[in-house]
Parts: sequence; C-alpha cells; structure tokens
Amino acid sequence: MLTWESTYAIALELRRQHPDVNLEGVSLGQIQHWTLALSDFEDDPALVNDDILIAIFQDWFEENIHGK
Repeated sequence: MLTWESTYAIALELRRQHPDVNLEGVSLGQIQHWTLALSDFEDDPALVNDDILIAIFQDWFEENIHGK
C-alpha cells in the first residue's frame, strides 16, 4: 500500500510506469494525477501538498541519475 508518506516508493513506481518521460516537462499536477492512478495508492487525495509532490519528483529525478 502506498501513501503520501511513501515518496520514494511512489517515485520508483512512477519511474517504472513512465520510463521514457522527460522529467523536465513533468508538472506537479501530473505527478499527483499519476500517483492517484497507481493501483497500490490508498491515501486521501486531499492530504497532498506541493512539498510531497516535490519530494516525489526529487526521488524520481535522483533515481534517474543514480538508479540506472
């Protein structure tokens, strides 16, 4: 189960589901939309804020640099 606190796990799953995305063109709104669409995501959409979305983005960005 993924929650908003699972930023790293969310980032890994988004990276897996969207392997060819150009992160420079991804908005926080897109990250929110994709996160809510994850089958394992089970948290209240109203609890999200920009800090959480930025953390997901940063984890995803770092994985793209160091995780290849």
